[in-house]
Amino acid sequence: MRILDIVDYSQPAKETLEWEPKPEAVISGVPRQAAHMHFTSACGQLSTGIWESECGQWTVNFTENEYCEILEGVSVLRDEEGAERTVRAGDRFLIPAGFKGTWEVVERCRKVFVSVEFKG
Repeated sequence: MRILDIVDYSQPAKETLEWEPKPEAVISGVPRQAAHMHFTSACGQLSTGIWESECGQWTVNFTENEYCEILEGVSVLRDEEGAERTVRAGDRFLIPAGFKGTWEVVERCRKVFVSVEFKG
């Protein structure tokens, strides 16, 4: 490994993926999303980058453990029982594998994510 292998988020991402949730998952809006991928491990279980989304609400089912740090915007996470948590710029949290519910972007949102795919 070299010093150049250190991931620097101020540099352009290695790859950008763009998508919208499947139509059956969308509850409201047109939540166009992008992930600016800065690193993916050789085994593919660990990935990190910058995620962003337009306003909307959709169902989620996390199969990975994901650390998030909100850079801008406001989102509301709701679990299957309807309990909710509002997250905004500066908030840091981890969503454990197995979380099911909805993600609603109230104001265009950007976050740093570190995702580890759950195996077990």
